[in-house]
Amino acid sequence: MKCPFCGSDDTKVVDSRTALDGSIKRRRECINCQKRFTTYERFEENQIYVVKKDKRRVKYDREKLLRGLTFATVKRNISREQLEEIMTDIERKIQNTLSSEITSKDLGEMVLEKLKKVDQVAYVRFASVYKEFNDIKSFIEVVEEIEKK
Repeated sequence: MKCPFCGSDDTKVVDSRTALDGSIKRRRECINCQKRFTTYERFEENQIYVVKKDKRRVKYDREKLLRGLTFATVKRNISREQLEEIMTDIERKIQNTLSSEITSKDLGEMVLEKLKKVDQVAYVRFASVYKEFNDIKSFIEVVEEIEKK
């Protein structure tokens, strides 16, 4: 593992434990500069492909989804751990279908379902991008739908 501070390949593991999402969290120390940093190791399951509206297939990108969730939850009381938990739940659900593909529509609906339970403002923010509102009427309809429930 390369040190992110000095680039040295000579590092040692100081501590290892299982993280909340099932990955392995390792605390490492660089032998060269003595700085410490954390790495996460995740079991690689079957590659998931997202089928876009135009029928293109692209590899599922966890970081892209995390960025979308992060933007939707800016200035909301939602921790990084909660976002990781949402993503892990979604990924497990996809893996349990035993399919290597999911449509972008289905993926977006899974995210919206999780966000609706966590934070209504984050739900509306994510929906505004995901559902590609073309006018204010579409936006108001989603807000009214939330108020009814």
